[in-house]
Amino acid sequence: MVPAVAGNWWALLFRGIAAVLFGLAALFWPGKTLFVLIVMYGAFALVDGAFAIVAGIRAGSGSRRWLLMAEGVLGVLAGLVVLAWPGISALLMLYVIALWAIFSGVLRIVEAISLRREIDNEWTMALSGALSIALGVILAVLPGVGLLSLVWLIGVFALGMGATLIGLAFRVRGHRASPDSRVR
Repeated sequence: MVPAVAGNWWALLFRGIAAVLFGLAALFWPGKTLFVLIVMYGAFALVDGAFAIVAGIRAGSGSRRWLLMAEGVLGVLAGLVVLAWPGISALLMLYVIALWAIFSGVLRIVEAISLRREIDNEWTMALSGALSIALGVILAVLPGVGLLSLVWLIGVFALGMGATLIGLAFRVRGHRASPDSRVR
């Protein structure tokens, strides 16, 4: 799996950059309307999903490409649902984000387990998955708080996820040449 991930390190990097940009926008413009937040999330989920699908397609056969493809399809579907109905209620939007966060977090942890077999001390993707699951659970358990009051949490989550994906991208970048090399 390392050659597949290393060969697509740029997709991880772009996913991380998209997450960081989304997180910064959510933190610096918390007073924007719910409509803007919904469109921002929809665009983020769509971009993140598209890059995951591209990485899955480029992973080739014999790797865990179905995990990347599943995560990508989930992100694209969540983004399309949100963008197709921008007038979606805050509560429904909250549950769409919560479900996406939980399921994509589980998929990232499964991917991390696969990577741990090939990369020593690889914890960034697992941390990203755990942060995603934590966000989803918090959003699902506290729906009465409302989406706008949780903008800071969503922003911090996106920054953390983006930073871990960027870190992983740079860790695996040089390991596509030798499949036997172990990242330390």
